[in-house]
Amino acid sequence: MYDFLKFIHVLSVIIFLGNITIGIFWKAQAEKKKDPKEIAFTFQGIIKADRIFTMPAIFGILIGGFGAAGVHYLSVSGTPWILWSFILLIISGAAFMAKVVPAQKKIYALASDETKFNWDEYDKLVKDWNLWGTIATIAPYIALVLMIFKPS
Repeated sequence: MYDFLKFIHVLSVIIFLGNITIGIFWKAQAEKKKDPKEIAFTFQGIIKADRIFTMPAIFGILIGGFGAAGVHYLSVSGTPWILWSFILLIISGAAFMAKVVPAQKKIYALASDETKFNWDEYDKLVKDWNLWGTIATIAPYIALVLMIFKPS
């Protein structure tokens, strides 16, 4: 059972980190073209990929991680690397849900409407997306380091 839960956990981490990282790449590629239609298409894809990959992967991370810890009788609060990884995942999720998701939706709406699109508004929204997206991305990478090295 432990190996199965660990597999679910690791696979979910790969999907989660891959998806949240690749969105940054696709956004940068779309911005190079300076085409609002391309930006709208990209953000539509990022939003869809979050629904298809990121959200289910979070459940896999939690179920697999807590399940594997339970099988090995590891206390979440008594195992610092698990506790801090969980806290970092909560920070990531809070930044993502409270700030990144609304910014993505606003960017998509702005870029989808050529009559309302302007670069100043786009730049303002992207600064928020970049700031909160950085927090939402770096926190789980720190958790990954904690999970691998398991500092006491």
